Amino acid sequence: MPVDPPPRPQSRFTRALAGLPGPAFALFAAIAAFSCYFSMYAFRKPFTAAAFDGQSFLDSGITLKTAFVLSQIFGYTLSKYLGVKVCSETTAGRRGATLVGLVLAAQVALLFFALLPGSWKTAAMFLNGLPLGMVWGLVVAYLEGRRCSDFVMAALCGSFIVASAAVKDVGRWLMDHAGVAEAWMPAATGALFLPVFALAVWCLSSLPPPTDADRAARQPRATMDKSDRRAFLRRYAPGLIALLAFYFFLTAYRDFRDNYGIEIFRGLGYGSGESGLFSRADVPVAVVTLLALALLTLIKNNRLALFLTFGFMLLGMGVLLAASFAMSQGWISGLSWMIATGLGTYLAFAPINAVLFERLMAATGSAGTAVFGIQLADSIGYTGAALIQVYKDLGTPSATHLDYFSGFTHLLGAGGFVLVAVSAGYFLHATRPSRRKGLD
Repeated sequence: MPVDPPPRPQSRFTRALAGLPGPAFALFAAIAAFSCYFSMYAFRKPFTAAAFDGQSFLDSGITLKTAFVLSQIFGYTLSKYLGVKVCSETTAGRRGATLVGLVLAAQVALLFFALLPGSWKTAAMFLNGLPLGMVWGLVVAYLEGRRCSDFVMAALCGSFIVASAAVKDVGRWLMDHAGVAEAWMPAATGALFLPVFALAVWCLSSLPPPTDADRAARQPRATMDKSDRRAFLRRYAPGLIALLAFYFFLTAYRDFRDNYGIEIFRGLGYGSGESGLFSRADVPVAVVTLLALALLTLIKNNRLALFLTFGFMLLGMGVLLAASFAMSQGWISGLSWMIATGLGTYLAFAPINAVLFERLMAATGSAGTAVFGIQLADSIGYTGAALIQVYKDLGTPSATHLDYFSGFTHLLGAGGFVLVAVSAGYFLHATRPSRRKGLD
């Protein structure tokens, strides 16, 4: 385990934050984290609000939009793998500058996207995704290991549930009402949110480190070198393999729904220009998901909280199956079905990105950082997103986006339920007090 450098002298603002009552501090941290990651989405997702109709990649059968999606996913996936090391080893004093540098690099790539012709824009989308995959892990590193971590990370998860819809709506507004061209819209959206991102990073960098009481409740957190990471993987391999296999397909499903929301809504009979369509589908999802995660803040026992987290994930898979059955029977509308698929997705996706590894580190008594587990899961997940997108284009090219998504919903609901149950059963055994004592 590497030794972190001694903390720098705290600023007056940091000392003031340290003196806040617990609820006020948690609220400040939650707003800062939410704002930071919400703003990051303005550099990643606005391009998906444009259809790029009638354009193909290098005069092939692949649409230009699909090429953009794949190119960004490839860069983002590579970034997740790089982040396993970078995010696990970046010290607190370097996080802020690293975050700002990553987002500025992504914005420069969006300027190249606007300037480069035709199919060359795919190179810009790869460069855009390359830095952004590390942002989540660096933000989480500010928040983990605190008694308020569940609440703050729940707010952080709320950012990516609503941000994708919101920035796409902003992008459509810029095109429809401000006259911004499709190619320039992503860079214009990013420029609008850059000041908010910078301010949010400054606020996160001003947070004081976890207190003694935090460390007693949630285990001390420190950077992890290669040997630490390997030891953690060896110790909990069976449960992690089932969990990561599930996340492989879950991330692919979530990303497909996100990237091709316009096409899926069209298949359901909704107009792509319908005002606020994405937000109408995802804001209810965010509210319910955040309420579910907020319940975990009331649970002090880390083992119990861990298995309630798995319970939410199982519930999410059940929602996918129930919603698809109701849709097939004509009991719910297309919009209601999209809301339900979002809810089922995020009841599983949000816990893995926020509280699952936080509580797992505490319940197992493992030294290190939850960021490692989160970043590893994301690297596997976005590999799934890339491969399954390629399969859609090459293996089932004639299937509509709606048909493909509908079939994927049934498969994920059933298979995901089994994989989550296997992982939960393993960690139920691995975190028994007698078992932990024997391994320590």
